Amino acid sequence: MSQSVLTSAAGVAAQAARRRTFAVISHPDAGKSTMTEALALHARVIGQAGAVHGKGDRKGVVSDWMAMEQQRGISVTSAALQFSYGDTVINLLDTPGHADFSEDTYRVLTAVDSAVMLLDAAKGLEPQTLKLFEVCRQRSIPVITFINKWDRPGHDALALMDEIEQRIGLKPTPLTWPVGIAGHFHGVIDRRTGVFTRMQRSPGGADLAIEEEMGDAEAAERYGAEWVTANEELELLEMTGADHDQGTFLAATSTPVLFGAAVANLGVRQLLNILVELAPPATARPTVSGTDQPVESGFSGFVFKIQANMNKAHRDQVAFMRICSGRFERGMVVTHAGTGRPFTTKYAQQVFGQGRDTIDEAYPGDVVGLVNATALGIGDTLYADKPVQYPPLPSFPPEHFAVCRTSDTGAYKRFRRGIEQLDGEGVVQVLRSELRGDGLPVLAAVGPMQFEVASFRLEAEFGVKVHLDRLPYEIAAVTDAEGQELLRGESQVEVMTRVRDGALLAVFAHRWRMRTVAGRHPGLRLDAPLDAGL
Repeated sequence: MSQSVLTSAAGVAAQAARRRTFAVISHPDAGKSTMTEALALHARVIGQAGAVHGKGDRKGVVSDWMAMEQQRGISVTSAALQFSYGDTVINLLDTPGHADFSEDTYRVLTAVDSAVMLLDAAKGLEPQTLKLFEVCRQRSIPVITFINKWDRPGHDALALMDEIEQRIGLKPTPLTWPVGIAGHFHGVIDRRTGVFTRMQRSPGGADLAIEEEMGDAEAAERYGAEWVTANEELELLEMTGADHDQGTFLAATSTPVLFGAAVANLGVRQLLNILVELAPPATARPTVSGTDQPVESGFSGFVFKIQANMNKAHRDQVAFMRICSGRFERGMVVTHAGTGRPFTTKYAQQVFGQGRDTIDEAYPGDVVGLVNATALGIGDTLYADKPVQYPPLPSFPPEHFAVCRTSDTGAYKRFRRGIEQLDGEGVVQVLRSELRGDGLPVLAAVGPMQFEVASFRLEAEFGVKVHLDRLPYEIAAVTDAEGQELLRGESQVEVMTRVRDGALLAVFAHRWRMRTVAGRHPGLRLDAPLDAGL
């Protein structure tokens, strides 16, 4: 396209229509990072999948760039990957599944247009899966469900469909249906075309699966009773009206379902094609004023994640921005909506896991990494031309608190710099306690594994070994200066200052203690400290 077309409203709208921006979400160990790799493999942007299972020979997947993730084989932070598939631009966000990192996952969900939910065929709906489904439904995020690990023993396919409908309230509408029970997977039938595709794992499982379309007669002869059973189940689905409806899918009241095995690259091609065909492109997004910002209007975007030290060779900070409208050009001067100050986007990059390439332009739906953007915080809006501001991002109230200390007095400056970095990224919240002073910050977290990440990164990235002393608190509420004075004489209560914004947080040993204290002081201000986004 010519430059004039690309910069026109119609050109921007056309570019937005090419984008598919989605998150891969699930309960821990359901295969998110493996699926991320498999999708990239099918788009031919990597040569081999990096997930090689088995102790001692597991390679790090491209989306797991942090040393802690590679050592443990788990994802503890979200990661962005952008690549092309045919004429479509894919913006894929891999998320951590562990509940301790829910805040990171939920922030990512504000930056996507749809989600791929993985279900473990053997485990079905797990607690974190239920929560994520509910969040997607409340935020009207369309969800495509992928029943993963069908090459291993698991639940009955129809039973899984019933579980989704009964426990979540979303109507499952399978687009593919497996031939063979879980653990004896032969391939899938496309419900819309009736075509059966036989699937076979490639040698070693790191390359594309071997696929072959097979006629009904040949499939019936080869698979016998399993073929008959699959077709009987298809008839039941047709009788119950479990057919895909694009309107209910986009309204987040139904979920298309596919079957496969990400680690063996089975069914992944079908998922990628369905994402291109059915997942919504970038569209107008709501603003704090109550209006929707059209994609073809002037440039705007918001920061949903900040990450530092992704690459030891760079040692810089990257702010991940979701572009909501207009054409982004590297070097353009935009306005920070919160401060009204100008911001120059000189260093802009396309991110692929740990790898990064400089980009010159991007469009609605794209995720851009702004390098060394230390003036930006999570949730900040940037715009050009007419002012616009997007809603603040959801956060979770902390339930775990610990004093962070280092015995290495020579590392104090690095210690403070590391603590400030972790606070800015939202890895933990940092609180200042009058009882302990600036030298002993208090870390507040949703889950205890966040403390492990904080300790690991302080040592790995800043060379500072720390010790965490857990505090006996498990609930926090916002108070004010008057409340701070009222609470000074109370036991099992402490008021601390949140460093990020100066808010006063009253922390209590437990919920019962908070209620008792509130009953004794009727005028005491105790507000929910954060919006949990639920």
